[in-house]
Amino acid sequence: MSWSIINADQVAPQRWQNNGGWTRELLAWPHSNDWTLRVSVADIEADGPFSAFEGVQRWFGVLSGHGVRLYDYELCVGDELLSFDGALAPDCELIKGPTRDFNVMHRRGRGQLKVFPADRAWLAEGRLVALFTAGGGSLTHGGRPTTLAPLSLAWCEDPVAQPLAFKGEGGAWWMVWSESA
Repeated sequence: MSWSIINADQVAPQRWQNNGGWTRELLAWPHSNDWTLRVSVADIEADGPFSAFEGVQRWFGVLSGHGVRLYDYELCVGDELLSFDGALAPDCELIKGPTRDFNVMHRRGRGQLKVFPADRAWLAEGRLVALFTAGGGSLTHGGRPTTLAPLSLAWCEDPVAQPLAFKGEGGAWWMVWSESA
């Protein structure tokens, strides 16, 4: 069993169709053209609507910048991730300039995804386990540490049921996908 690791700086940014920003896709799993789980980092440069994703649940958080307004929420660095229906395509208003953001998308009806802060140790479970870290740190699985740079995503398919922990800087989130809904 091994972990795959990718850093946002290793991924070429893709321009949005509305020219309002850029996306760096870190993971489209299990296949890039038919994903169940998609994890990305985005740079928002201008106000505008999010793209609509029918049948998708989204999680969104601000990594840097002064924040954004989505719906009636003002989101800033350090806030909890906002989860919402991807079909709604909310308008996004920047607060004092560009932001860098973390995005998770999961197609509903294809298993179950749990997304939670990486602030506690737990026993690995599920078909896919992933960790995103904004500021970098150390991922420990079964007593073996792995150093992660800032803006890194680590993931493991079929992890061994051993303790998982993360110690690091900035926001960090676990994503656990299982086949049962």
